[in-house]
Amino acid sequence: MIIDLPDTTVSAISKKLVSVREEGGAVALGRVLTLIIITQHGAEEEVIEAANDASREHPMRVIVVLFGDQDADPRLDAQIRVGGDAGASEVVVLRAHGAAGTNAESLVTGLLLPDAPVVAWWPADAPVKPARSPIGRIAQRRITDASSQADPAAWVARLGEHYSPGDTDFAWTRVTRWREQLAAVLDQPPYEPVTAIEVRGASDSPSTALLAAWLGMKLDAPVDYAYLPADEWSSGIKSVRLTRASGDTLLERPEAGVAILSQPGQPTHDLAFPRRTLRECLAEELRRLDPDLLYGRVITEGHELLHTTNETSGS
Repeated sequence: MIIDLPDTTVSAISKKLVSVREEGGAVALGRVLTLIIITQHGAEEEVIEAANDASREHPMRVIVVLFGDQDADPRLDAQIRVGGDAGASEVVVLRAHGAAGTNAESLVTGLLLPDAPVVAWWPADAPVKPARSPIGRIAQRRITDASSQADPAAWVARLGEHYSPGDTDFAWTRVTRWREQLAAVLDQPPYEPVTAIEVRGASDSPSTALLAAWLGMKLDAPVDYAYLPADEWSSGIKSVRLTRASGDTLLERPEAGVAILSQPGQPTHDLAFPRRTLRECLAEELRRLDPDLLYGRVITEGHELLHTTNETSGS
């Protein structure tokens, strides 16, 4: 069910939500969090769909905020989606025009679920300091996406400069499968130290740098990472090579969606390695509402180490 509320107020939206619940169209009980999405006109349906899918694992209230022309007459248009149009969530879409959009915090405060954690998500353009933004100040977790920024590599390089506990980025979420597979390899014999690390990825893959930083920090070994030209590899992480005394371990994608694991003295293994969807990334980040301390270390301590070794290796 979709309910349009043109030229409305936050108070009227809140009352309508109560009315919808009383009529049995939605249930607030069981919602575990409020997800605030700050996005752009024309891009809202994709992120709403991802949130709806993730809500089947994390029932929540989703508030989508879109800012219109700042020079337009002040007006707030809203839309409430419940039932089949909202997955296991209830969705409130706010379109703020003119002066109505100058105070983002006041737009959402009256719509937050009481006594529930708040997560903020910027699928596209994000503030450089999310924790100090109007929406970020009221959120326990703040999610950005380096891959959607104008310069993904530069964005990732600056993450550690403005980090606050509770921040995270989908560039980090997308390396989970790589981290799990590499950790599983190193948990098996031979238990030899890694003496060199090589990471390769596409120019559009900020996750490449974060994976290299994590490996360098965890294995205390020199890191050589580089972005490949588009005609050589088009998207995502390409490969990781770990050098040990017994030989090289190579985890490499020969094509999108598949990876091959090669180890000394063992047969090669074909692995399903698709790029993670928006829904999968969001659902993973919503599984934990406490700060991701490892991510914080990687973009501060690990990234400093990475910059040092990168300058040394010249890659």
